[in-house]
Amino acid sequence: MADVFPQKKRSEVMSRIRSKNTKPELLVRRFLFSKGFRFRLHQHALPGKPDIVLRKFNAIVLVNGCFWHGHNNCKYFNMPKSREDYWIPKIKNNIFKDKEVVRKLRKLGWNVFTVWECQLKENKVETTLTTLVSKILSSAKNS
Repeated sequence: MADVFPQKKRSEVMSRIRSKNTKPELLVRRFLFSKGFRFRLHQHALPGKPDIVLRKFNAIVLVNGCFWHGHNNCKYFNMPKSREDYWIPKIKNNIFKDKEVVRKLRKLGWNVFTVWECQLKENKVETTLTTLVSKILSSAKNS
């Protein structure tokens, strides 16, 4: 199946996709801040420049987009049908890098939590973020 956009338009559309300060990331940050959590963003000294770093709780929150990070069995992730020679290795490499980043962060002693974009849709937002806060607090007590 051919792309719905001409190549120039597709390039323009793709160039506008952010890697930082995405809507899901902002949603998580606003929720954590409203609950009294203070954090740093995109710390360059840490592997993968994590989205949210909560030093006080020795915790890191990664907010992943389902498409870009290849969320398995997710209705928001469909491998593109065009340019498969580009997209399949691209998504597989992103998945591999994500696993490596999590492994390195855990080796450094961080508690790592991943929130998927699909978990922040529909009626799941409050439950997902409340569970995240519980996990952060619980992991800090166990450290």
